[in-house]
Amino acid sequence: MHSRPTTIGVLTPFLDGFYFTSVLRGIHQEAQQRGHRVLVVRGTPAYVQAPSLARDQVDGWIVVLATDGIELLAQARVPLVTVSSCAPEAGCPTVMADNREGVRSAVRHLIEHGHRRIAFVGCIDQDDIRARFDGYMEMLIESGIPFDPGLVFDADNNWHSGGQRAAEALIARRGDLTAAVVATDKNALGMMSALQAAGYRIPDDLAIIGFDDITDAQWSAPPLTTVRQRFDALGALAYELVLAQVAGQVVPSGPVLAPTTFVRRRTCGCDPLQGLLHPKRAAPDDDLERQMVELLLRLPLPPEAPPASVWPGVSAVIAGYAAAIEGAAPPPAAEIDEACQQAVRLTPDVESLMGIVRLLGRSGMRRRARLDREAAESAEARAEEFQERLRLSLMLARVETERQFVDDLGALMRSDHEVSLALLGGTQEESRSLSWLDSTAAVWGCLALWEDPATRARLVIAGAYSRDGSPTPPLGALCAREDFPLAEHLPPSTAGGPFMVTLLPIRTLHHDWGVLAIVGPSSIEVAGDEGTISIWGALLGAALERDALVQSLSEQHASLQEAYQRERTLSAAVRELGCPLIPLMPGVLLVPLVGELDGDRARQMLERVVDGVSRHGARCVLLDITGVPSIDAQVAHALGQTQRAASLLGARVRLVGVRPELAMRLVALDMQLGDLSSHQSLASALEDLASTEVPSLRTRRNNVAEATPRSSRNAISDMGRRGGSE
Repeated sequence: MHSRPTTIGVLTPFLDGFYFTSVLRGIHQEAQQRGHRVLVVRGTPAYVQAPSLARDQVDGWIVVLATDGIELLAQARVPLVTVSSCAPEAGCPTVMADNREGVRSAVRHLIEHGHRRIAFVGCIDQDDIRARFDGYMEMLIESGIPFDPGLVFDADNNWHSGGQRAAEALIARRGDLTAAVVATDKNALGMMSALQAAGYRIPDDLAIIGFDDITDAQWSAPPLTTVRQRFDALGALAYELVLAQVAGQVVPSGPVLAPTTFVRRRTCGCDPLQGLLHPKRAAPDDDLERQMVELLLRLPLPPEAPPASVWPGVSAVIAGYAAAIEGAAPPPAAEIDEACQQAVRLTPDVESLMGIVRLLGRSGMRRRARLDREAAESAEARAEEFQERLRLSLMLARVETERQFVDDLGALMRSDHEVSLALLGGTQEESRSLSWLDSTAAVWGCLALWEDPATRARLVIAGAYSRDGSPTPPLGALCAREDFPLAEHLPPSTAGGPFMVTLLPIRTLHHDWGVLAIVGPSSIEVAGDEGTISIWGALLGAALERDALVQSLSEQHASLQEAYQRERTLSAAVRELGCPLIPLMPGVLLVPLVGELDGDRARQMLERVVDGVSRHGARCVLLDITGVPSIDAQVAHALGQTQRAASLLGARVRLVGVRPELAMRLVALDMQLGDLSSHQSLASALEDLASTEVPSLRTRRNNVAEATPRSSRNAISDMGRRGGSE
């Protein structure tokens, strides 16, 4: 016995688009009926099995379209079903539409129209498209039409852009080509737009048939003839197969086909309304319900399936029509309106909806035939009135569906806008706390980041959100990748309730951050090809990347500040040592200078020389500028100030280390340095001192010290502190 509900995992490369959302809807509807949980992972079998994500939470897997790495799941001997993509290496069943027979019916229809040069357009690398191509070739050969490889045009994807590019090749090849079977409706719609832009008339110049019957097919201009497959039926069938395996039943490997239906509209050259408007054989009363439901679905009902199980309101519609003919009291208007709303939920196809009204009218012909002329005319008038009322109710229901779609899409766009503002403009705490889910339809969320992205062994709970009070895991808690998300923390509404669990890997170009778990209604269904949860994941990844960058910059800033403080301390020490005062011999001071002399160091030099001459009674100051790289006007001015200040105290300044280039620079600056003498080296300066000034230095020093008032020495020192102003 499981301590959690039966959980079926779904692996899908995308969470948006008509195909993927419809398959997910079919799976979830089956799970709801049984009280099971659906856990959807955006990814491939390789992504899930490599880190074993959610492995211990899932009883069986359904893999939609992308089978990369499926042999890893197969080796784990877990119940497994694929959808729309064969995986012989996995030895599991594959649910596919009856692609071959669907295209055969399309080619057969074009041949009935007289076409012989029929092209095929599609991305043949994919399994389901290849099966459609096989059906195309088979039907040509069976009809005695030679297969021409030159009429096969490759589409590089299944979207509008693939059809547009294929149209360019088709136009170049045009020749006697008169019709085309296109592997997907989106390819067909893209091709139609490109052909019409090039001046082609459809179907006059080229008849086109698509495959899928997406919603846009009936609204194209002209409406697209296509082969209908029920994507939700694919999901439901896959669920039944994987559940049978979970229960221990043996399910043979290989394809399991879901039926397809040929849907005539206008791009093939037909006028489908003609078939609905012209009288045909009236349906027997005991078979009318079944025919009306099958017309809505454009699929045959299984013999054992009662029509009311598919369309509960069909009986009320037939009863209302019968009451109108007989002049009896009709059913309540609300009951008829509800039946029409049910019909619209079964199909958005306006032609099918109008077809059931016409079919109903033909069934009343036999009833009126049994009445006398006056009664028959009266009955016919009441029947026509009921039919008009039914058409109006169907159209109002159809318009309401479109209005609701627009409203939902608008709400979704506003929600995505608010999420983008919160994630890209908010703080790191707001991004990780998942508080931005308040503006969405999600009821629960959990953000788990890899403890070590290199191994992806464990996840750290970084954020949690609950709108309905369901428990959330504690922040900072560790979770093995196999156990995420923990079943005990998931809301009860995910077991047979209206919500699915979606696991969205959060990855950016250079970083795998972790996984975002979201619980909420399947709002992605109303978005058509526009993603919602996928957008959230991309925005969250960008926010995490931004936060990491900001943190890195903050750390660098702190490091730079620390380095700056160290540099300032070192600079102060260097500056202190940068103008040392060395008593070289009695009456002689040596001041070695190293590095650039700026304004601050010039003042420091002046103050140190004045202070040294005063304290030591020096008669001679040797300024060694050997380590000064260059002399400019500011340096020359500082040297002149130092010489004049020393002279006031009775000392003489000698420049030591005056290289030829420095001497030339002093001459070029035309600086008035007074009796400031210079020497190329310290040795030459000492030799000069030894021969001229050393014997009298002590006597002169004492005389100068006695003769110089203290106020003069202070004035000179002040001059240095004021920057040497005279």
